[in-house]
Amino acid sequence: MATLIGLDVGTSSLKGLAIDEHGAVLGEAERSYPLSTPKPGFSEQDPELWWVAAQSVLEELGSERADGIGLSGQMHGLVALGADDRPLRPAILWNDGRSQRECELIEERVGLARLLELSGNRALAGFTAPKLMWMAEHEPALHARIRRVLLPKDYVRLRLCGEHATDVSDASGTLLFDVAARAWSAELAQALEVDEAWLVPALESPAVSGRTAAGVPVAAGAGDQAAGALGVGVIGQQGPASIVLGTSGVVFAARERYSTTADGSLHAFCHAVPAVWHVMGVMLSAAGSLRWLHGVLGDATDYDDLLAQAAAWEPGAEGLLFAPYLAGERTPYADPDARGAFTGLSLRHDAGALVRAVLEGVAFGLRDCLDLVDAAGGTPVRARVSGGGSRGDLWLEILAAVLELPLERTVVDAGAAYGAALLGGIAAGVFADAQEAVAQCVRTTATLDPDPALVARYAALRPAFRALYPALASIPPH
Repeated sequence: MATLIGLDVGTSSLKGLAIDEHGAVLGEAERSYPLSTPKPGFSEQDPELWWVAAQSVLEELGSERADGIGLSGQMHGLVALGADDRPLRPAILWNDGRSQRECELIEERVGLARLLELSGNRALAGFTAPKLMWMAEHEPALHARIRRVLLPKDYVRLRLCGEHATDVSDASGTLLFDVAARAWSAELAQALEVDEAWLVPALESPAVSGRTAAGVPVAAGAGDQAAGALGVGVIGQQGPASIVLGTSGVVFAARERYSTTADGSLHAFCHAVPAVWHVMGVMLSAAGSLRWLHGVLGDATDYDDLLAQAAAWEPGAEGLLFAPYLAGERTPYADPDARGAFTGLSLRHDAGALVRAVLEGVAFGLRDCLDLVDAAGGTPVRARVSGGGSRGDLWLEILAAVLELPLERTVVDAGAAYGAALLGGIAAGVFADAQEAVAQCVRTTATLDPDPALVARYAALRPAFRALYPALASIPPH
């Protein structure tokens, strides 16, 4: 029996998963670590925390006996290394907002159209290149000492097998990558004054990037969304889309050729599957909106009880609407100053009504993402749903009706770590490719079809939701 391990370097913890060659879970482990916010809008982490967590997780899962290891992790984070391969400063993470001015400079210097053509994305503060420009301006002495630039999971690889490498899906989120060519862009590096010698080899995700001291092959791996999509079997344009109901919400669709939108309203990246790309709409507060409301109502309140109260309300909760822009928004508005709101409150509304409005507001936000994905290259006929928010039937009933798509659950919903383990299996030769890995390991348990009556009801409510953002955007954010 083969043992395949996937590691996912998350923002709050590192998760590890061991599976066999049929996809059955053999073991799980997780280690948490803190996040540093030294100033408002700053988000940093000590890369050594990831390595300490990885060592502990690998030991618990018995990695010395593994056949292959795959890596995944939070995207966009800047790990700047000096000549001794040690981090020069704490990593600047994906949710750090300090580099907004640098983003404006990037779009001015490169030109928005050319930036989208090459990188597939607008310049956002979460991405890697703006962080490098911020360092050049605000920490010039440290910036002058940079010799390598890594992404979070790639620091774990460096410590695990001594190799400087990344993969094409993760590199796609740097604003330094030619996504169509699946290679670093000399043009972008020159325009943004980034030394090309800092950029490590970008491999296809299943490729062997190195070996551990015990000789176990380590796959190049993937960014968390690409790995998660592989883990639920979203690997080709003719297959399902991926809907993630995590803290953030994602609509992810594979594409057989590179494509992007004229305004950058969608992200476009290389997929973890060779010769496949993906487009992705991202809303920043999906299950995070429900978690926020849970905290406001009192953490002692049980989620199941809140959902039962929400189910007692009719669709639309008698005119109550929720704008899910608690942390700004990416898709479709790309507005860091967007803010959330309840509208239509009355004396009749209770906690259940608020919860129902949150579930519906997030579903409407994901429909905004889906419409853009449709326009960028074809409508998916079904979707695989994952993430913590997908475990409740009520939310999935609402989501299926709003998206007008059948939603499929998979036997194992273990996020990016599962996809990373599959990549480890390909690197080890257990699977020939991603198609064989998915065929052997990914199975669905149930399909939830849209209720026609709910479809009609939510179609009637959606214009009112679409009117919320323009109204809210006219209110000064501060």
